Amino acid sequence: MRTAHEIMFENAENMELRNNSVGLVVTSPPYPMIEMWDEIFVNMNANISLALAENEGPQAFELMHNELDKIWKELYRVLKPGGLVCINVGDATRKIGKDFQLYSNHARIITALVGLGFQNLPNILWRKQTNAPNKFMGSGMLPPSAYVTLEHEYILIFRKEGKRTFKQDEKENRRASSYFWEERNQWFSDLWDLKGVRQQLNEDESRERSAAYPFEIPYRLINMFSVKGDVVLDPFLGTGTTSLAAMCAGRNSLGYEMDETFSGSIFQYLNGKNLNFLNDRIRKRILDHKHFVGERINEKGSGAFKYKNIHYQFPVITKQEKKLLFNFIQSIEQRNDNRVVAEYREQAVFDQPKKGTLFCGTFKKLTEFYTD
Repeated sequence: MRTAHEIMFENAENMELRNNSVGLVVTSPPYPMIEMWDEIFVNMNANISLALAENEGPQAFELMHNELDKIWKELYRVLKPGGLVCINVGDATRKIGKDFQLYSNHARIITALVGLGFQNLPNILWRKQTNAPNKFMGSGMLPPSAYVTLEHEYILIFRKEGKRTFKQDEKENRRASSYFWEERNQWFSDLWDLKGVRQQLNEDESRERSAAYPFEIPYRLINMFSVKGDVVLDPFLGTGTTSLAAMCAGRNSLGYEMDETFSGSIFQYLNGKNLNFLNDRIRKRILDHKHFVGERINEKGSGAFKYKNIHYQFPVITKQEKKLLFNFIQSIEQRNDNRVVAEYREQAVFDQPKKGTLFCGTFKKLTEFYTD
């Protein structure tokens, strides 16, 4: 098995992709009305700078979203029928002139995509864990002019043209792409409580903060809403987290990034140095399942599981998990200026982690990892 990951340093407004060719979109765009993104939006439309200078906040907000609308329209063209779009975005609070207010990015994006014909599915709230105390905005402890602190972002989920269908010869791959019952219970909750990631960029990049989301967000979404071998598209790639997650999940990826100064960070991310990290994340899914199996058997006895996975012979809750197959990555190679290829091991094995990696130590074979 092999996956390819291509990076295009250009605006995604006009992508050179066939109609109906992408299985899933996972992205986090620049957030309108967040100051760190002003320059990017102004470069797209100089009228935004004028609106901000004249303290016309709602007008600047709408002009910024007009630029994003061009990308959403292109996504509808390239996405397969039944394909999904997952957009991580936060609302903005900002004082323009004398007026402080909320700019509801998530609501504006929902309106735009539904207007294009997308179906809005139940969305996810990402509560960003932080060790910092709450930031007090407004009048502090004096009513009524203190303001609520935003401590969450949205993961908006849309689908094009109803449920995706699979041909007979595609169904085995869909079964191999399944996830564990207990993962489904966690991942498909509408509230995710995940830590953010380091935002500082290198000196040679064009801005100070990456605004990247944590690896776990695209990794979950890719496993939830695509199958192995699909093309996962990120039209706002940034430092490359979506492509790395797609590689880990055995999917192809295509990323568009307007800022070519991110090239070094992206390809530093998508290289063999992250091989252990990716395989450890796959291993963790198996080890978490091992822990779940042990706890459930202790609680409910040996009859707690009706099925076994055919590849590993470990117990699973549902029939749909019987053909779940993990693909460990064997090698990662950059083939040219914008393309990285990952090769996977074909055999169904739970390989031993290398010494010094996250899960070092000796493990029993998976056929022996639980006891009655």
